[in-house]
Order: sequence, then structure tokens, then C-alpha cells
Amino acid sequence: MKKSKSVYRGHRFPAAVISCAVRWYFRFQLSLRDIEELLFERGVIVSYETIRCWCDKFGTSLAHRVKAARRKPGSTWHLDEMYVTLRGEPYLLWRAVDGHGAELDILVQKRRDTAAAKRFFKRVLRSNPVPRKIVTDQLRTDPAAKAEIPELASVKHVFVKAAARVNNRVENSHQPTRERERRMRGFREPKYTQKFLSCFGPIRQHFALKRHRLRAWLYRKQLAARFVAWREFTESTQNPPLAF
Repeated sequence: MKKSKSVYRGHRFPAAVISCAVRWYFRFQLSLRDIEELLFERGVIVSYETIRCWCDKFGTSLAHRVKAARRKPGSTWHLDEMYVTLRGEPYLLWRAVDGHGAELDILVQKRRDTAAAKRFFKRVLRSNPVPRKIVTDQLRTDPAAKAEIPELASVKHVFVKAAARVNNRVENSHQPTRERERRMRGFREPKYTQKFLSCFGPIRQHFALKRHRLRAWLYRKQLAARFVAWREFTESTQNPPLAF
């Protein structure tokens, strides 16, 4: 059997270094220059532009592997939108999470009408099974768009008041995006914002365990298992040492 070529073929640095830089960027509130400094401390001299290229090249494929390996999505969808400003223009970030709070998909769009809602519903359906229930705020475009999609027409639809915080699962999932937006001093282009956030959500959630609900030993055990899975996703045989 012919051995497949490594995805890191042609790169000067080993997989352990590249995967570590990509993980840091999408997991923590770090800039590219922060990661450049952390790698330099460990004896790796690389520019922040090279790190940007690594994140652009490997981020999407790693996010897909993370989503494919996680447990089956819950039967309830929680949907909500948040405003983001891209170069002074308002856009809407549509987000869907399941009953466990796992992000199902996101979509950056300019409008908040029935066509936009329908486009988002179809996007979520492409990578997730039909839900048993959909929870949204009282935006009228959501039921109108849902009625036009045969797979969702008969799905139970629950409306909640945004002010009552009943839809907290998806509203809370906006918080890491807001924190990252402030750290990056705002997003820029819609296309890049879509690409970045599509990687940011799954990779961050892969490591962001609900620590307040776990005993210390169980948290460390589960986190170690996540690191093992990450090494499999990135085709890295070992964790990078403190000094590369």
C-alpha cells in the first residue's frame, strides 16, 4: 500500500511546532506576535506572518476533524444572531449550538431577513441531522424560513424572549467571540471573519472543558485525552517540549 504524503511536507518546521502554534492561536486570546514570542522563547525563530500562513492553511482542515470526531450533536438547535462591525459596516453573525452548547455552525451575513435565515438553516442542515426542536428568539424571519425548508417544516419551534435569557446556551456562546473580537481590535473582511470563526469555535471548544463541573483529577484526565486526540488530528507523534 502506497504511503500518503504528509500534509507538512515541504515545511521547514516539524508537525509538533506547527500544530502547537495553530492550537495556541485558536485556543487562547493570543495575537500572532504573541505566539511568535512564545516560540522564540522555546528556540524557534519564525515570523508572525509564517504563523498566519500556518493558521490559514491548517485551521480549516483541523476544525473539520475536530467536529467529525466529537460526539453526535444533540436533538435541539439553539439559534441566535449577534452584530459585528466589519470596517465600520454592521454585519450579523448567525450561530447555532446544540443542547450541550457545542457549536454547530456559524455564518456571517449582511441581512437579517427570511432569505438570510433560510440560507443559514440550509447550511446547518448540510453538516448536522434534522433536529427534534429548534429554539430561537421572536424574530419573525425564522419561522418563515423554516416553513420553506421541507426537512424542517414539521420540526417543533420554540420562541423565547431575548431579554429573559431563556436561550442562554447560544447567547453564552457569543462571549468568546466578543472577547476575541476585542483582542483583535475588531474583525475586518467578511470572508476572513467567516473563515477564522469557523475554525475558532470548534478548536477552542475541543479544549475548553467545563472545568467548574469537574473534579481536578477528572479535568486533567479529560484534557489529556483531548491532547491525544489533537495529536492524531495534526499527525503529530508527540507534544512539543519546552525547548524545541
